[in-house]
Amino acid sequence: MNQELHYIQAFYDQTIAFLTNYSFQIIGALIVVLLGWFLSKYVFTLLIKLFTEHDFDVTLGKFIANIVRILIFGAMFVIAIGKLGISIAPFIAAIGAVFLTAGLALQGSVANFAAGISLIITRPFKIGDTISVNKIFGVVEEIKLAYTTLRTEDEEIITVPNKNMIGEVIVNSFNYRIVESSVGISYHDDAEKAIALIKKTIDGFENLSNENKSIVGIQKFGDNAVEIGMRYWVPTRNFFRIQYEVNMAVYKALNDAKITIPYPQREVHVYGQNILK
Repeated sequence: MNQELHYIQAFYDQTIAFLTNYSFQIIGALIVVLLGWFLSKYVFTLLIKLFTEHDFDVTLGKFIANIVRILIFGAMFVIAIGKLGISIAPFIAAIGAVFLTAGLALQGSVANFAAGISLIITRPFKIGDTISVNKIFGVVEEIKLAYTTLRTEDEEIITVPNKNMIGEVIVNSFNYRIVESSVGISYHDDAEKAIALIKKTIDGFENLSNENKSIVGIQKFGDNAVEIGMRYWVPTRNFFRIQYEVNMAVYKALNDAKITIPYPQREVHVYGQNILK
């Protein structure tokens, strides 16, 4: 019992001596860390507000503001360590060794981060754009350092690692997506009349792009029909719904105008006599 009390007393004496000798350094270091935290947060908010007022790109603005916040807090943290009398050279060397080991162990993640930085700097697309990459369509919902998320018309969230974006062909159609379709009419019908009717029907929809007008014309001459091609731009979030509505409207318009949509036919000629006895 006496020995345990002795240990407690020794620990108490050492703690008091440590606080007496280093209390001001510890308090100073804590004050510097707290100042760094609040200062970095204030600068981050200020930069975001400044970028918003000047219509700066949202993704790039957040990236720059985060980098500045990390740099400010990191600098204040190093100053706090100096207040405690600790040499920062071994500390920096240890951090470098940790990052090197982590980089070797997480090469895929590091590649994603590097690709994310490249995407944010070069900005081939921004939040709200419609992109196609590796046969995947979607509206850009969020751009992170490691991945980019896309939202489909079915409200599905697709997560694409950023390393799969770099070096691939990225198609950016901004707020719209193009519909490429066709309908066949009989060779006996008036093609010009059918084209004018289809174009009028498509242009009657209010949700289509005003900048990119619809294009309707003869696409090819098939075996059983003249193929009329249709190209028009629709909002990405309503791609399939509007496409189906346009198809129904075109079908009704052609049917009302007595324009035939033929189906494949084959004529079989039988030669010879006395085949059936």
